[in-house]
Amino acid sequence: MSVSAKVVLVSGGTFGIGRAITLGLAQRGHSVVAFGLEAPQVSSTAQHAIPGLREELGRRGLAAELMEADVSLSADVAKVVERALARFGRIDAVVNNAAIGPLGTVLDTDEEVFDRIIAVNLKGPYLTSRAAVPHMIAQGGGSIVNIGSGAGWGKPNMAVYSASKGGVAALSTAMAYDFFHQRIRVNTVIPGGGGIVSGMSLGRVGGDAARFGKSAPGTAAGRVATGDDIANVVAFLLSPEAETLSGTVIDVGCFAQQGGPIPAKSAP
Repeated sequence: MSVSAKVVLVSGGTFGIGRAITLGLAQRGHSVVAFGLEAPQVSSTAQHAIPGLREELGRRGLAAELMEADVSLSADVAKVVERALARFGRIDAVVNNAAIGPLGTVLDTDEEVFDRIIAVNLKGPYLTSRAAVPHMIAQGGGSIVNIGSGAGWGKPNMAVYSASKGGVAALSTAMAYDFFHQRIRVNTVIPGGGGIVSGMSLGRVGGDAARFGKSAPGTAAGRVATGDDIANVVAFLLSPEAETLSGTVIDVGCFAQQGGPIPAKSAP
């Protein structure tokens, strides 16, 4: 492993945006431990992803440690950390990507779904960071990248998802303060502009890609963002070139961190 290569944990790293992050980091020579669930989660089409990702890694001549683990369970997260330490002897970075995104207002989101959204989207980054940070401190530093959402500033029909992603933004900033002197950098990446294909986005339209992203504003590149675009920014934030960046938010898309237009009023 080269001096600039890192050992990186990627939650939700087997499907969608996380899959692109895993492949992108492996392509750059990082040692990746990617984990996720093989069973479909609420509002998501992600399932049975590990065999396909393993095949794609092999096709590209790459390698990564792939595990089935639930980011919301401390015992599962501990197993991921143990695998990383046993295989590579250190942990340099964490990408907190795992998330679920059921739609709904507070009136039509039941308590069980509320608890699951918060458990995955907010407790997950807490658990993974809490497990990895002591190792980073012992090594003299590290990097955490949290994948946020423009919904974290509040969007219609995304009440609890918005609350969870708003919590991620606040958690990122708090951790950036807390571990500044330990040289642990914490930054947030926002997949913006709409139209980004993932298990979550497809789940919101019943898995029908033809119904998804047609009216998305996309990016300044004249197209919607892809998982590779997100992976490129994550890789930059883990690199020596970003060694002074902490507590920042990078929007990969169309000003998602500033919210968006008010939707047209529904017909009565």
